[in-house]
Amino acid sequence: MTRPPRVIHNLRWWIGGVLFASTVINYIDRQTLNVLAPHLKSEFQWTNSDFAVIVIGFRVAYAVMQTVTGRLLDWLGTRRGLLLSVSWYSTAAALTSLASGLTSFTVFRFLLGSGEAANWPGATKAVAEWFPKSERGLAVALFDSGSAVGGAAAPALVVWLMAHFGDWRPAFLITGALGFLWVIVWRAIYYPPEHHPNISAEEQAMILAARQQEQRAETNSGAAKAAGWMDLLRMRNTWAIISGRALTDPVWFFVTDWFAIYLVSKGFTVEGTLLSFWIPFLAADLGNFFGGGVSSWLIRRGWGVLAARKFIIVICGLGMTLLVLAVYASRLPYLVTFFAISTFAYAAWSTMALSLPSDLYPTSSVASVSGMSGTAAGFGTILSTYLIGKVTDRYSFEPVLMVASFIPLVATALVLILMKPNRTS
Repeated sequence: MTRPPRVIHNLRWWIGGVLFASTVINYIDRQTLNVLAPHLKSEFQWTNSDFAVIVIGFRVAYAVMQTVTGRLLDWLGTRRGLLLSVSWYSTAAALTSLASGLTSFTVFRFLLGSGEAANWPGATKAVAEWFPKSERGLAVALFDSGSAVGGAAAPALVVWLMAHFGDWRPAFLITGALGFLWVIVWRAIYYPPEHHPNISAEEQAMILAARQQEQRAETNSGAAKAAGWMDLLRMRNTWAIISGRALTDPVWFFVTDWFAIYLVSKGFTVEGTLLSFWIPFLAADLGNFFGGGVSSWLIRRGWGVLAARKFIIVICGLGMTLLVLAVYASRLPYLVTFFAISTFAYAAWSTMALSLPSDLYPTSSVASVSGMSGTAAGFGTILSTYLIGKVTDRYSFEPVLMVASFIPLVATALVLILMKPNRTS
């Protein structure tokens, strides 16, 4: 006699935790190079512009594949899509241990970016499948906070691996292997809520009832049918999400890609500033939950979904402008504080931007819209990375900090102007 499957209560939050782990691993893999950048620049005699080429190699693949993998995830489904993408980028991360110069590093980073691109569209789609709208802000905050945790964990892990082995190559090999452990867990735990063997009857009924309510609203508003790329690009809301992410993501990736090099340019060492290096990433982690938690609380208090999202977007768009104060800071505590305020605000803002596709579009189009916005963010980051390399080689980081403080205001204004409520929000 076979025993019935064990019921896991609040299964949706366990799945949210696995999505969080995927994002942590995703960021550890990409941050391994950035933490090692000062050492690699010295070993291979790279300039900032050379390093920017490697970063752009990652960004080109990441940008293009966000749209491709978003559509692919809507076709393959969340389970198979993320299994394939995590296996791909984990292999690419481990193979980076074979790199021998600028060209090979760029190729391996391109392969890494092509696989990592699926994480955010896939996680957003999983949230839309498993969480009602009132909980999605917090669920997005949970998985997106993995970027900050991964960014904070990577320096300590990579510096320790470098010191332990006396070489940078094992760091890529070992961090790349983490994704294969995740794949085993994902295969075991993720199925749609309609036929998950471990879901409780109460949770399943709640999720399906919320989905049916959304589907009725989508049918009444004419939004239930899956839309093609051109149909989605004709919608103002799509452009609000695209423009918002295209302008704000470069601010975050400036911190993740260049913070170690920036600290070295100010006379500090990565090994001597590990605690300070963590603070902006931990602040971003708190920002994720601030944005997701406060917006969900406002919705439960009777606010409209978009009104709650916009409230967070406005106050955090203003908060990101405080990065400009880092220009005038020479002492490490003040410098790190201004970066931390900015990353806190960015993370809350980003949580709202990542929630909007599931707020505004049917499940069949969520990953597509998320992927297109990710592509726009990727190309914005490519341009900013190229300019950062050129500007910092010729001048300093000060002009970069000034522009990074102003751009979020433009992004916030565009979201407020373009975002149009529909009957489902």
